[in-house]
Amino acid sequence: MVYIREAHPTDGWQTKANEEQGVKFKQPKTEKERAEVAQTCRKDLDIGIPMLMDDMKNSADEVYCGWPDRLYIVSKDGKIAYKGAVGPQGFNPREMEQALEKTLK
Repeated sequence: MVYIREAHPTDGWQTKANEEQGVKFKQPKTEKERAEVAQTCRKDLDIGIPMLMDDMKNSADEVYCGWPDRLYIVSKDGKIAYKGAVGPQGFNPREMEQALEKTLK
């Protein structure tokens, strides 16, 4: 998982759902601030998979079109083995599972 820029910051496009759920963060301006928000996300969502953080230039977001959400499988040779549709509405867990099984063979 790669944590990218905050999608719904309080100083940007804050959503009603985020307000109701207490998800209230300003857009981080420094790596330290982004890391703090990413760690809060990881803890609050109980994310158990490895998590990386995009740089402040949003390089991973730009290359992989990670906003709003995107699922990828990167093969052992570093090539994209699966690129899911824009999520969360476009997520297809069964399709991704099949791609992952194929990639691991």
